[in-house]
Amino acid sequence: QFRSIFKEFPYFNYAQSKALDDLLYTDRNFVICAPTGSGKTVMFELAITRLLMEAPLPWLNIKVVYMAPIKALCSQRFDDWKEKFGPIGLSCKELTGDTVMDDLFEIHHTHIIITTPEKWDSMTRRWRDNSIIELVRLFLIDEVHVIKDESRGATLEVVVSRMKTVQSSLCRLLESHDTVPPLRFVAVSATIPNAEDIAEWLSDGKMPAVCLKIDEDQRPVKLRKIVLGFPCSDNQTEFKFDLTLNYKIASIIQTYSEQKPALVFCATRKGVQQAASVLAKDAKFLLSIEQKQRLQRFANSLKDSKLRDLLMYGVAYHHAGMEISDRKIVEGAFTVGDLPVLFTTSTLAMGVNLPAHLVVIKSTMHYVGGVFQEYSETDILQMIGRAGRPQFDTTATAVIMTRWSTRERYIQMLNGADIIESSLHRHLVEHLNAEIVLHTLTDVTVALEWIRSTFLYIRALKNPTHYGFSPGLDKTGIEKKLQELCLKNLNDLSSFDLIRMDEANNFKSTETGRLMAWYYIAFDTVKQFFTIKGTETLNELITMISNCTEFLDVKLRTNEKKILNTLNKDKDKITIRFPMEGKIKTREMKINCLIQAQLGCIPVQDFTLTQDTGRIFRNGLRVTRWLSDFLASCKNYFSALLNSLILAKCFRCKLWENSLHVSKQLEKIGVSLSNAMVNAGLTSFKKIEDTNARELELILNRHPPFGNQIKESVLHLPKYELDIEQLPKYSETLAEILVTVKLTNYEQLQTKRTAPDFHYITLVIGDADNQVIFNQKIMDSVLLKTGNWTKKIEVKRALKSEDISINLISSDYVGLDIQQTYTAFYLAPKTGGNKVVTNQKLKAESSADSCYSTPQSLPAAKVDRGDRPKQEAYKKSGNRECNHRCKNKDACGHDCCKTGVLPKFQMNGDSKFSLYLADLRSRNSISSVPPVKRLKMQMLSQAQNVDLKKFAFTPKSSLLALLR
Repeated sequence: QFRSIFKEFPYFNYAQSKALDDLLYTDRNFVICAPTGSGKTVMFELAITRLLMEAPLPWLNIKVVYMAPIKALCSQRFDDWKEKFGPIGLSCKELTGDTVMDDLFEIHHTHIIITTPEKWDSMTRRWRDNSIIELVRLFLIDEVHVIKDESRGATLEVVVSRMKTVQSSLCRLLESHDTVPPLRFVAVSATIPNAEDIAEWLSDGKMPAVCLKIDEDQRPVKLRKIVLGFPCSDNQTEFKFDLTLNYKIASIIQTYSEQKPALVFCATRKGVQQAASVLAKDAKFLLSIEQKQRLQRFANSLKDSKLRDLLMYGVAYHHAGMEISDRKIVEGAFTVGDLPVLFTTSTLAMGVNLPAHLVVIKSTMHYVGGVFQEYSETDILQMIGRAGRPQFDTTATAVIMTRWSTRERYIQMLNGADIIESSLHRHLVEHLNAEIVLHTLTDVTVALEWIRSTFLYIRALKNPTHYGFSPGLDKTGIEKKLQELCLKNLNDLSSFDLIRMDEANNFKSTETGRLMAWYYIAFDTVKQFFTIKGTETLNELITMISNCTEFLDVKLRTNEKKILNTLNKDKDKITIRFPMEGKIKTREMKINCLIQAQLGCIPVQDFTLTQDTGRIFRNGLRVTRWLSDFLASCKNYFSALLNSLILAKCFRCKLWENSLHVSKQLEKIGVSLSNAMVNAGLTSFKKIEDTNARELELILNRHPPFGNQIKESVLHLPKYELDIEQLPKYSETLAEILVTVKLTNYEQLQTKRTAPDFHYITLVIGDADNQVIFNQKIMDSVLLKTGNWTKKIEVKRALKSEDISINLISSDYVGLDIQQTYTAFYLAPKTGGNKVVTNQKLKAESSADSCYSTPQSLPAAKVDRGDRPKQEAYKKSGNRECNHRCKNKDACGHDCCKTGVLPKFQMNGDSKFSLYLADLRSRNSISSVPPVKRLKMQMLSQAQNVDLKKFAFTPKSSLLALLR
């Protein structure tokens, strides 16, 4: 049954035969270090086969995790293994990118989980227990040498150490270790000198891991390595040197390619296109008639016109900024051998498997973080590892083009290799917090035990100077230094209230620390938002988010500045909502501009910028949701909290909160159809609902029943109402209000709902002093039971004003929010000059017509202070308005409501005491009315007043004159 797994491998090479016994007939942990093209993937398949041979059928409670550093590698493995293992009953699931709600459910029913270190880390942080982790029987690590990477290596190291710690904890909990199913690690790597250190790290307490190192001599396709040096003057920039190399490529390909496919690695995306254009002019490839015909068919399918022209010359380029369909076409043409030369960026060496007879590395410098720097040895080895096609070649060639001054360095590099070191010490603070939240670490002693399970510990003992320790330290001294490093990072966490430590150095996480781990937020981002004032507007919050560490991988390219500056400021085009001063000069300004362009539905034609926007919103959704939860615990940050809730929703909907393109949120409605609806004036869900279905189809140029489907979607969106009533319990400083949230169409939503099951609204109430009075999430599932939700809320009197802002913010939809300003009544009215501020109840305003600002001018405040005509009568008599809270003072049973009461200066005795007596009398007058009469009065007050004078006969003026 397992023979089908290996049917695609026509030979069983030296590396595979040497590893066969340990992989297929033992359960020992295994590390293999071999050149690219040695069949390392088969090692994983042998390990899976071993697990299936040992596990009893059916394979219900076994899980295999395959971890690779990049998504392209995961996708490649998923497509391969889905075909291989699917027929024997194993299900595969690819988990990359941001977390989605059904991940956990799908993992329960998946045998082989294919993921990245970051994704596995973020998911395991969210799980309340380790039940799924305990089911993992085999952990496969591809490209384990990535542990050296400055930015990503620490995450790989931590998740592997976490798996080891969970296994160790499980063994300690159970009396007999035999009952614990073993967790096996299998790791593969390119050629590295200290593979033994990786094996030591992955060893368990019972038996050391097997370490198998395969030399280049055992490579199935023999590789010839050539380093060419070119002159570069001191005043010549890297850009100019890189351009000069473009004109050397033709002769190199002619010399070393032997008329076979060649792969050229370039430093930048723009450099890839420039080099391809130069070669197409300089070189003429001998293409057969059939080859030209096949290339013509490939070219006809391309969207990129420049690439289409180049392809007919036998030259093409490939990079991550291209359309996915174009990339697939180019890959297909190169794989079948019809495309002689392919130019690509170094990321291809880690991703798509496109081997070639000749590999050329054009310049050993690449552009990272705004500066040029040398490729790492790992990158160089990965690129030259693409040379050699086992199915077609017995030999291959790799050419490195570098400066004359660095030629010797690369010759030595190819003969030896750099030691792989840990980078965990540079990112220790985030990972310590995550382990504390997971209860892996409870005190400093346990923290040091955890450190011992990491690759950092292994390397610190062997090379202490790399980690800033003195070279003469023994094992005890190094462990003490690691403990000090832990304490420093723990103190950093404690200083920002992310954890709490006692005198005995025991620690536990706080809610802020849990949120940081839950949302996978960088420590530097948390530090930045600790400087928040609490009065931030939407514009200020977007500026802060643009500075977050989570977007460090977004780069500002020179050729993007023109497009970005047009988006920022242009008299003739639609621009972003909050323009920035000056030109776009920094990465942060680019991020800010792209966020606003996406929210404003401004089209960006550049595909690279579109890719960057997608990356920004994937991380931004996580950051904004964390921010709103983080600010929820701050009681005097009402304005910032309200705007963070709105911004989180905007990121989810990819629309501004006051956007006219509400229809874009509906299924089957994209940007173009949404524009058509905006042009027709359909800028709210209410207007769409009131429009005839046939008219909708006419507007959208669609056939029936498309209009009915759109109307159905809108009809089954939740519709909310907000009702506020002040209760008679109040004093000089306190008032009590009754807030009722109604789901008006809850009966209609019982059978069908457009919004997801986990949709909720957030009720957030604040006062003029920027204090949060109330904040709570209300799930739709709660409202669906009875149709309403009621809460009695105590309101403290603010210093600036009695106005309170009451807001209902939808979690997923723009256009459903409700905002209301309410003026609370207190025992002693607050006066300002001659104006007496009295209680007024206002209608809700749609969020699309509101703007959010600081507490001085309350968010969502649209206050109509028009007085009733009846008030003029008692004002003329010198009386003032009474304190009764009747809805319709013209129709109630109180005389004082119609005629008013005496002003304060005519009232005898102490004013406070008089107010108290007046209040008692008014309450008594209410209670003395019989219940039936009170009900009639209430019904009368709610009925719409009808002016009977409208129906009276009024003779015309001419008739009156005649009668006179």
